[in-house]
Amino acid sequence: MNDIKHGSFQGTSWSKEGTGSPVILVHGLGMNRQMWQWQMDSLTPHFSVICYDLLGHGESVNPEIPCQLSQFSGQLLALMDGLNLESCALVGFSLGGLIVQDFALNHPEKVNALVMLNTAHGRTKSERKAVLARVQQAGEHGPASTVEAALERWFSADFSAKNPEILDKIRCWIMANDKEIYPEIYRLLAECDEPLTDSISAIRCPTLVMTGEDDHGNSPEMTQRMAALIPDARAVILPGLRHMGLAENSQAVNSQLVSFFQEVLK
Repeated sequence: MNDIKHGSFQGTSWSKEGTGSPVILVHGLGMNRQMWQWQMDSLTPHFSVICYDLLGHGESVNPEIPCQLSQFSGQLLALMDGLNLESCALVGFSLGGLIVQDFALNHPEKVNALVMLNTAHGRTKSERKAVLARVQQAGEHGPASTVEAALERWFSADFSAKNPEILDKIRCWIMANDKEIYPEIYRLLAECDEPLTDSISAIRCPTLVMTGEDDHGNSPEMTQRMAALIPDARAVILPGLRHMGLAENSQAVNSQLVSFFQEVLK
């Protein structure tokens, strides 16, 4: 068994498991660091894996309002400083993918490798309008009002029917979010891809961009565009998966992560 360490640093709740090169996992909107449970058994034999709760999520403190992407990049920087990490590899999922992009642009010397999972890029006006409509719904009626439609977008119908306990777990995570804070961070997710659209071409570390074939909000086209912008980045599209492929078919996701990091982390 790996020794699992837990802690809290400047209001950020974190856990660390495994040995080897450090890899920090950055979760998505409405989730918490437990969402990486499907990755840990594959990653921890090879790497020192650090998970933490984003501001406004899990056991971490709430962000100041209005939310800015810089707050979340600053949280990651403070965590690395608190853990005495000069550099690491980063994996970001959805909102986490936007956070790690921003971090890599502002602190390139601290990022050895970068992975963006199921991350939006350069939304069209209609795509952004659809997300902002869900932001408004969450603001008026709370996280519970958006969760069922989200689960339909995130999992295939077959997986949902056969694994109700996994959907219940994620449903509980989302519904536990603060009704005032959640829509504010949701708005950040809806809007913060726009300033990153072109600037990510300045990223220079080894980069993997991956999404599910059927993740329409974080589409294969977006993934291909990101990989084309970032020098020497690679794109992986996972067949038959939607947004939460890391839970639906963790082996498909994990094999790509382990292979990539074993190649680029020396």
